[in-house]
Amino acid sequence: MLTLYGIKNCDTVKKARRWLDEQGLDYQFHDFKKDGLSHELLTHWEQAIGWDALINRRGTTWRKLPDGVRDTLSRQTAHEVMLDNPSIIKRPVVDQDGQISVGFSADDWAARF
Repeated sequence: MLTLYGIKNCDTVKKARRWLDEQGLDYQFHDFKKDGLSHELLTHWEQAIGWDALINRRGTTWRKLPDGVRDTLSRQTAHEVMLDNPSIIKRPVVDQDGQISVGFSADDWAARF
């Protein structure tokens, strides 16, 4: 089963969903801003690909964090920051039968799926 996690209005998520639809691939979409993000799910992602890979340092949410939070981000603090601000997570997060990846590239996905 393929699950795509993200935010409905994110441009990258829209591209990823459109690509999956065009390929005729079946997937489930989970909007973690609307549907929530559990401690357990985030922990699973962190263990699979690392907390640092999940942080989007290019987005507005990152820039809006206080300097003290950004400058001292660690494994422990990142988890709470992501739970409190799910928009800071790189998108989309993909779970394909337990294998976790983040981001969208049509070429990479064509080889993968």
